[in-house]
Amino acid sequence: MFSFSTNKYYVGETHNVQERILKQNNHVYSNSYSKIAEDWELVLSFECDQKNDALYLEKFIKKMKSKTFIKKVISNPEILIDILSKKQ
Repeated sequence: MFSFSTNKYYVGETHNVQERILKQNNHVYSNSYSKIAEDWELVLSFECDQKNDALYLEKFIKKMKSKTFIKKVISNPEILIDILSKKQ
């Protein structure tokens, strides 16, 4: 997700994307990073067959700590397939 008001990205996993966006924008998760904005919009959704793959990708992306990397993934989601293929 991306917030135009803060110029920040939010990376997370969920089984219901629309519900998650609604909850983020309504500050349901009061201790969450996402509480900094209420204009989160979906910029990329990547479906995984297994939850552990989704959690792995979330952790990998967050570990990169790079807006540039996130922009590359948004423009070329195939990067995520490559990351999963190298998962041990």
